[in-house]
Amino acid sequence: MIKGRLRVPGDKSISHRAVMFGSIAKGTTNIKGFLTGADCISTISIFKKMGIDIELDNTSVRVHGKGLYGLTCPNEILDCGNSGTTTRLVSGILSAQNFTSVLTGDKSIQKRPMNRIITPLSMMGADIKSNDGFAPLTITGSSLHGIRYNSPVASAQVKSAILLAGLYASNPTCVVEPAKSRDHTELMLKKFGADLTTTQTSVTINPCSELFANDIDVPSDISSAAFFMAAAILVPNSELILENVGINPTRDGIIRVLKDMGANIEIINQTDSFEPVANIKVTYSKLHATCIGGDIIPTLIDELPLLAALASLADGTTVIKDAGELKVKESNRIRVMCEELSKLGVNVIETDDGMEIKGADKLKGNVTIATHDDHRIAMTFAVLNLISEGEIRLDNKNCVEISYPEFFNDLKKVNV
Repeated sequence: MIKGRLRVPGDKSISHRAVMFGSIAKGTTNIKGFLTGADCISTISIFKKMGIDIELDNTSVRVHGKGLYGLTCPNEILDCGNSGTTTRLVSGILSAQNFTSVLTGDKSIQKRPMNRIITPLSMMGADIKSNDGFAPLTITGSSLHGIRYNSPVASAQVKSAILLAGLYASNPTCVVEPAKSRDHTELMLKKFGADLTTTQTSVTINPCSELFANDIDVPSDISSAAFFMAAAILVPNSELILENVGINPTRDGIIRVLKDMGANIEIINQTDSFEPVANIKVTYSKLHATCIGGDIIPTLIDELPLLAALASLADGTTVIKDAGELKVKESNRIRVMCEELSKLGVNVIETDDGMEIKGADKLKGNVTIATHDDHRIAMTFAVLNLISEGEIRLDNKNCVEISYPEFFNDLKKVNV
């Protein structure tokens, strides 16, 4: 059973942004609770190559920012590793610098669509050359002007790239989304002194003369905590408290859907600084099917593979829809989840924008899962391994280092 208390690592989205914004702010930004996964280390590496002094000591980081125009021309290609957040957000910053740079990443990044940021940034005056809409990206800094952009997708990465470019623009920039995506960029930019206003689905940022350093205490990542919520729900007699988890309303869709499915989840000791944080108590629960779609999708896009896995053991048929974004993550997560859940005997159907999963009483084991080097796929099936009839093996356990290097150790700690 799953028992005890656990504090999972810091939020990946907030860790990325703290380093980026600290680098282009005046003064020293101190970050606590930083996620030391490979993606966030890629962000540190890139800004170091552009002349920023960054000190990393375990989960504490000091960023000695040089201001909006303090970056210097890198003398090598900027490697984003597996991080789409790094690639897309940094593109917005680089579009306004007085030098040319090249951004690339691993084979997964080179397959992820970049036209979604190239198009609006080019409308602002950016000079970006790509490999037919994919990385590597060659970005030559330009004078930018503000635009009003109606984004076809609710994507925090797209919105953030535009807002970061908007800091440097000659007039205000507005981004309108079909549904509200996670708002860590807006909250943190305000903390660093940016002038922006928000509505339910739009953000307007005014040109900025300078950002100023601020200390950031990174909450635990709800996307990482979700795997342990699932473990406690699935394993009989479990009771687990997850500490200091970020419960930003643009990220808490996983909690809302799990409660809708019948999960026993309690939010305790909530506090609010620039991001809301709480402890989450989860106990073993019998789940029933639900329909997941619409505006809630952007608030749990990274948790959908895990929800599909939980649905495989829920009573009834769960429908996931409006989730086409899953096709362009680290892997095509719709197809991968359908293929791999089928190996466990689950009746699952792939649809154009999601999947339909018929719940079963038990899962087969003695199979090897193709993770496609996707950290969330690996962690999802590691959780299912806790209750499957035979062992579920992973073809690549090490891919969890992208977001959660200590995942398997933490899973052992609470599996008593």
